[in-house]
Amino acid sequence: MDRAADLKETHENGDEITEGEIVERLFEAVMERRLPPGTKLSESALCEAFGVGRMRIRRCLLLLASRDVVELRSNRGAFVASPTADQAREVFEARLAIEPAIARMVTSRATAAQIAALEEHIHDEVRAQQTGSRHEAIRLSGQFHVRLAEAAGNGILVKTMKELVTLTSLILGIYGASGTTPCRDHDHVSLIDAIRGGDGDKAALIMREHLADIEASTDLSIAPSSVTNLAAILRRP
Repeated sequence: MDRAADLKETHENGDEITEGEIVERLFEAVMERRLPPGTKLSESALCEAFGVGRMRIRRCLLLLASRDVVELRSNRGAFVASPTADQAREVFEARLAIEPAIARMVTSRATAAQIAALEEHIHDEVRAQQTGSRHEAIRLSGQFHVRLAEAAGNGILVKTMKELVTLTSLILGIYGASGTTPCRDHDHVSLIDAIRGGDGDKAALIMREHLADIEASTDLSIAPSSVTNLAAILRRP
């Protein structure tokens, strides 16, 4: 049994850290490119960074693996996922095939309340961008596309979009241009305007152009860099 697991797992200030916090801090570090693709996530270094036992770290790594952020390799450990250029292109190709159709569906199916909720979501995106929270902006912009699928009323599409958005968030976090946001908020505004106006063709066109712009903002030639002190990167200031 790991002796560290018997110790009280706390922040340095005495407050207990949760597994959810560990997962989000690791996810944010990947999105901000402090943990480049291919980085080995040493269990001992993570235990040191978060002041927790190995079993808790292993559960967190399993959760991140389920979100495709971490790869668990047999007899080698956990690594930050490294989507290839071909995989990234396949993700964008899938989104281009699906989401213009979703935009048309939302135009004919969304209620006034759903449209109002989407507008409020856009306001949250703008606030995240204005405060410089790139991780939050990536999360909210991806969630907006899932919300659209929900407004379309098709559960299969919602499930598919959740998977595609997670993969896209990882790709953007690693390969997106530094300092940029994943989605231009005015694109989302224009899309909602078209939906409210009942123009399905215009909504589909805006979505297609929007996705093309997101893909164009990535640089898939970025090579993984090395991390020498994992604990220092992740330790709370």
